[in-house]
Amino acid sequence: MPQFLGEYECKVDAKLRMRLPSLLLKQLNPEEKLRFVINRGFEKCLTLYPIKEWQKITEEIQKLNQFDPNDRKFTRYFYRGATELEADSNDRILLPKRLKEYANIEKEVVIFAYQDRIELWSKEQYDMMFDDEPEDFSDLAAKVMTKMKNNTEE
Repeated sequence: MPQFLGEYECKVDAKLRMRLPSLLLKQLNPEEKLRFVINRGFEKCLTLYPIKEWQKITEEIQKLNQFDPNDRKFTRYFYRGATELEADSNDRILLPKRLKEYANIEKEVVIFAYQDRIELWSKEQYDMMFDDEPEDFSDLAAKVMTKMKNNTEE
């Protein structure tokens, strides 16, 4: 599983293309083509998954019970807008218009790469999200990490 890391500022051109930053490209497996699936993320961003990571997620979703209305609803919303992309020879990806509109992306994009995914945010929304930084990040970290520790001990 890749472990992406980084925050990058990019631009979208008039044809809805965005060049992937070279520092991010270095984190991708060089043996694989630059193939991704882009999809709606949470909090009005887009999520870019390397194709192998997308396949892992798809395998997990296929285990859901399609006779359960909540599972069906989740599956439909999760896949809504999912589009396979391949970077061109200039390391650019083409953002689907509907997804670009969903994330309110205009010209400036912030790429936030972490764990196995890459989020694409409108610069304005990304900056606004971090304007609401928790008053005490230390308390938030303690709550989240304690919960995680308790889950691994069970």
